[in-house]
Formats: sequence, C-alpha cells, structure tokens
Amino acid sequence: MRDLGAGFRYLLAGQRWVARHGKQYGFGLLPGLITLVLYAAALVSLALWGEDLVTWATPFADDWSSPWAGLFRGFLTGVLFALALLLSVLTFTAVTLLIGQPFYENLSEKVDRDVSPDGTAPESGLPLARELWISARDSLRILLRALVWGVSLFALGFIPVAGQTVVPVIGFFVTGFFLTEELTAVALQRRRVEVRERLVLLRSRKTLVWGFGTPWRWPSWSRSSPCS
Repeated sequence: MRDLGAGFRYLLAGQRWVARHGKQYGFGLLPGLITLVLYAAALVSLALWGEDLVTWATPFADDWSSPWAGLFRGFLTGVLFALALLLSVLTFTAVTLLIGQPFYENLSEKVDRDVSPDGTAPESGLPLARELWISARDSLRILLRALVWGVSLFALGFIPVAGQTVVPVIGFFVTGFFLTEELTAVALQRRRVEVRERLVLLRSRKTLVWGFGTPWRWPSWSRSSPCS
C-alpha cells in the first residue's frame, strides 16, 4: 500500500509541475489532440460503414432467412465497434507518444533540468532519427502486448458474472500498467533503458505503477502529456 500511495504522489507531483508551467500544457496536449481527431475519425467511419464491412465479411449469411441474418450481422457490428473502443483506450497513449515524440522529448528534458540539482538532463546521445526508430519499435511491441490483453479481456467479458465484475477490475490494473510504461518511456529511453529492462523494472514495483497509472484512465484523452 505504501508503493500505491507513492505512485499517486508522483502523479500529483507531475500535475503540480504542469500547473507551474502553464505554457507547456498546450504544447503537451497538441499531439494528444491530433491523435484524438484521428481516432474519432476512425470510430465515426466504423460507425457509418461498419455494417457494410460486416456484410462484406459474412457472405455466407446472405441466404439466411429473416430476421437471422440481420440479427447476426447487427451483433457482429456491435462487437466490432465495442472492440474498436476498447483498443482505442489501450492504444491511445502509445500512438500519441509516437506522434508526439519530439514534443515529449523536449518536455521531458525540461522536467529533468527543473528537478535536477545541477540543472542538467540525461541525454541518450543518439541521433533524432535513431530515437524515433527506437520509439516506434518499442511502441509497436507494447501495442502488441496491449492488444493481446485487450482481446483476451474482451472475450472474458462474455463470461457471466465474472465478466461483469472480475474482468473490469483486471482490465483497470492492466490498463494502468501499460499507461505507466508508455508515460515513462520517453524519460527512460533517454537514459538508454531498453523496453525489456523497462518492463522488468515496472513489474518489480507493480503497486507503485498502479498508483501512478490507473488514475490516468479518466479522461482517457488527457493521458497525452507525459511530464515525467
């Protein structure tokens, strides 16, 4: 429980830094806004043409008698949209970090200089192109892990009782873990900590990670400013 509280205090410390540096807030939100627009466009497109996509993917149901074909395709359309929403929550921060890598690198350096006793910030020493490649590669690895968890939890959600009680709680903590990994990736990458080492480090302090990451679930789009 001590680590859980410590994680939440780190979260509050980050918010206090943002409050003291108000000009950086809009700068940090810009990549999140771009990602939000892209995700909203994708979800609206899915809502408009998802039924057509399902119809195209299920030609075997064309000969079914009414109303079974409509009910079956309507159910699949609903499942497809719900899965898209879940994946949007799980992947939003990773995509935002990928888009906003130069923005967040700049913010992370400012935070390090502000809290460092000598006013300096660690540097990776890598060219920008190399840093972008590493960020994209690591984000893809984390996205794949998050997708596996997301699809698994979505499927488990259909289990009676447990799917409506236990599974959401598990999803709450899984999302918090991945969010913490994503939000700390910029600062740790600058310190040359590889993604495998980051995961080992975070798994060794799960309650600290949950204390920091789980509150970021509300609202989901505000998770776009990793100032730590």
